[in-house]
Amino acid sequence: MEIKISPSMLASDYANLEAELKKCENAGAELIHLDVMDGHFVPNISIGAPVIKAMKSVCSVPFDVHLMISNPLDYIQDFADAGADIITFHIESSSDAGKTIDKIIECGCKAAVAVKPGTDIETVFPFADRLSMVLVMTVEPGFGGQSFMADMMPKIEKMRTAYPNLDIQVDGGVNAETIKLCAKAGANVFVAGSAVFKSENPAETILLLKKNAGSI
Repeated sequence: MEIKISPSMLASDYANLEAELKKCENAGAELIHLDVMDGHFVPNISIGAPVIKAMKSVCSVPFDVHLMISNPLDYIQDFADAGADIITFHIESSSDAGKTIDKIIECGCKAAVAVKPGTDIETVFPFADRLSMVLVMTVEPGFGGQSFMADMMPKIEKMRTAYPNLDIQVDGGVNAETIKLCAKAGANVFVAGSAVFKSENPAETILLLKKNAGSI
């Protein structure tokens, strides 16, 4: 599976979003991870579709939009119109999962589903054939900078065994060391926030992440 790094803009300098996006683009990131929080599904509020639309106008890297919101189905069209390439929603949300996946695909985006640490990975199995990616959270969603939860690795292993050709993404505490565990378990798409944006040389950091993920 292709190794992909998706820097999380949640860890970026929001006063200089265009420069931060260019930093990721120039560093060779395959995706840009955008966390959307509604203050209800998770206890934090971040950005919405208008901000993503503005960001898309200055960035050519595909947007990996992670909806941590209670009713994603109601907003799929908005985020697709804003420029999302991949739309990930939580299996724990209030929206019907099948209808939400249908809407994402109908809008021309790739569909992905995320699971919180306390959710059984098998809850996504009935939908996996229509998904481009499954996101395994290795922190509780809602805030950046949390510690990596290594006990989530069996979920990744189970998902990879059941669906060997599906992109499996990990989000939460990913760095040059923890990425090795994730890759060994079977993940191939990695959300990296602080690891990239706190780095003095993002391009070298992304190369190191890829090297460590691919050397397992």
